[in-house]
Amino acid sequence: MTTLPPLRTGIGFDTHAFAPADSDRPMWLACLHWPGEVGLEGHSDADAAAHACCDALLAAAGLGDLGTHFGTSRPQWAGASGEELLRETLRLLHADGWEVVNVSVQVIGNRPRLGKRRAQAAAKLTEVIGAPVNLAASTTDGLGFTGRGEGVTAIASALVTRPGGDGA
Repeated sequence: MTTLPPLRTGIGFDTHAFAPADSDRPMWLACLHWPGEVGLEGHSDADAAAHACCDALLAAAGLGDLGTHFGTSRPQWAGASGEELLRETLRLLHADGWEVVNVSVQVIGNRPRLGKRRAQAAAKLTEVIGAPVNLAASTTDGLGFTGRGEGVTAIASALVTRPGGDGA
């Protein structure tokens, strides 16, 4: 009989408002720069997709959340890229014996339009995380914060394993 390694899941969420239209803040989403788009406001680069992935990974491993590790009370993370936060999240997971099985992230908002760059964004997240990442996008048909074009939200789920470990 084969014993499977322990598996744990986590859910992550992040949302950011758009910077003012006349802002020169760059748009970063899914670890990609989106030229011509107004960026999102935040302590770091406000990459909602990368941040939701971090949150999901930390939750799955039982290591807290985004605010615990990268919150506004930690000035060393001011202006950090989503890629930097993901790499630090992965360092924390690996130090605790966890490996990522996969991540799925859903971006919710009217812009930027992810369709033409969805595969590129998923590939970049997969490269950074070192495990398959599915990226999907949706609008809210004009409803709520994202539907009014005020910002972007992302929700992610992650599956991690601790090979040879007890999953605790």
